[in-house]
Amino acid sequence: MTTDSPIWTPARHPLARFLRELATGNRPPTDGGWLRVTPWAPHVQGILSFPGHAVLAVSYDHTEVELSDLGVDGCGGAHHPRVVTALAKDGWIDSLDLLFLGAGLGEQPGTEPLVTRHDLARIPLVEHARRVCSEVQVFGRPDPGSEDVVVLSRGIGGLRELFFHLAPQRRGHGHGVELVRAALRAVPENELVVACSAPANRPAVLTLERAGLAPVGSVQLFSDRPERRS
Repeated sequence: MTTDSPIWTPARHPLARFLRELATGNRPPTDGGWLRVTPWAPHVQGILSFPGHAVLAVSYDHTEVELSDLGVDGCGGAHHPRVVTALAKDGWIDSLDLLFLGAGLGEQPGTEPLVTRHDLARIPLVEHARRVCSEVQVFGRPDPGSEDVVVLSRGIGGLRELFFHLAPQRRGHGHGVELVRAALRAVPENELVVACSAPANRPAVLTLERAGLAPVGSVQLFSDRPERRS
């Protein structure tokens, strides 16, 4: 990592700073250890794992001794089902996803910008984003007949989080990569961006990678509160 790295973020949560350092080449030690930070939002907590290290953004209702007794470590133990079920109690548990990091591209001349699309705001992708994020914005193509969707929000660690959905009839032809790049052009240049995908969703994983985001670890979100609906 260099001190003059252009990657930046307005988020000031410890996890945001951790991920910014990771994005700029400062990888955590592969010591099997783990770091504990406060949750970035009152309605969501998270467990993140990287090669040989883990970060738990969990409630301080649980002591570090309790977490260790559950088997938390930086070698996969942080994602053990007994850990997340004990921490979530009677709340909800999200899927275990791959975590990607990238950066905004900023506006670029000669490219078609995305526009706000309130008519697409009730699809399941947007509902999910509202469940786990704040400041949710829904974008799409200027063509009112297009069903491609991009969601930009404040998500993991308070960072800019990207979600996307490509209309089924447009899949398999590279349109997903262009859609993600269009989303990155809607983010200020070099602002740190996070995205998630189920490991088995190979098309989404390849799309994110080809659009310039890199897989860096895994993340599982949960809450010990009742289901949150907007």
